[in-house]
Amino acid sequence: MKLKKIISGILVGIISVVIIGCGSSYTSSSSNTSSKIPEVINIGTQQMPTDETLARAKDFFSEELGVKVNITEFDSGKDVNNALASNSIDFGLMGSTPAVVGISNNIPLEVIWIHDVIGDVEALAVKNNSNINEIKDLVGKKIAVPTSSTAHYSLLNALRINNVPEKDVTILDMQPNDIYAAWQRGDIDGAYVWEPTLSKLQDDGKIIITSRQLAEQGVLTCDVEVVRKEFAEKYPDLVTKYIKALEKADDLYTNSPDDAVKTIAKALGISEEDSEKQIKASKWLNGKEQIEDKYLGTSESKGKFVETLKSTSDFLLDQKSITNSPDISVFKDCVNPSYIEESLK
Repeated sequence: MKLKKIISGILVGIISVVIIGCGSSYTSSSSNTSSKIPEVINIGTQQMPTDETLARAKDFFSEELGVKVNITEFDSGKDVNNALASNSIDFGLMGSTPAVVGISNNIPLEVIWIHDVIGDVEALAVKNNSNINEIKDLVGKKIAVPTSSTAHYSLLNALRINNVPEKDVTILDMQPNDIYAAWQRGDIDGAYVWEPTLSKLQDDGKIIITSRQLAEQGVLTCDVEVVRKEFAEKYPDLVTKYIKALEKADDLYTNSPDDAVKTIAKALGISEEDSEKQIKASKWLNGKEQIEDKYLGTSESKGKFVETLKSTSDFLLDQKSITNSPDISVFKDCVNPSYIEESLK
């Protein structure tokens, strides 16, 4: 299945409704702050063992924001992008790759938080009876992955690093729930996907490579929080409060890890053992870490994550997954650590 055709079909609706990009960053002291706050704040999320899941389960968003919060669960980052483009949500959780796809297609968003640096929580699992023992064995096999995701980006890089042409592998676009169903039916040989689906595949499968191993080879992926730029422009103080809710979740995990593990286990419908394992499979970042140079950086000096977004974009363009790789200045404008800086004061 040609990746260009997959993503162009997904994004045709996005491009038709989006007319502006990130533009210049807004800070929490913006003079455009509206005196009237919205009655409802819409949050787009996914089933992942992150600080965002913990914040939702503990109702930290409602506590900090002081308004009604509406949560919508999506299957992947490309669905979150669609919701952002149609103004259906104000905040969204997605991988760094979908964020790049959104930015390259001029969805007006800001990256305001890195939930985690993805490690063993995302990986390529294959059936025990598939005769696949290394990446080179994927030739002629059917591998499922949510396209336009961090998992997809990692899979393509795994093929590249091991000199396996993409055309020699049948890559199928599937959402996590569909992947599990296809796996059980025997329709696929393997899948690159994230938790909690990943653990289910290991009942009769094995891991070939993880995103942690790829990160060690220079392929860095993250889960990030984004906000609609129009919302951030109108309500910068609410964005700062949103960040405070995430920081509260990180503090809870640091100071009361057992409570955090139990809460996420219940929220995701998994065992506490799996919850602890999945949380530890990625690196959570607190607010102070976020504004270090190796991540988001500061308002005055954006961090190296900007370069990660740009390199991801260049790779996707080379793969003909997107039609445009913006200048690095565009990604620099779309990364806005000012809300974290304000929350830490």
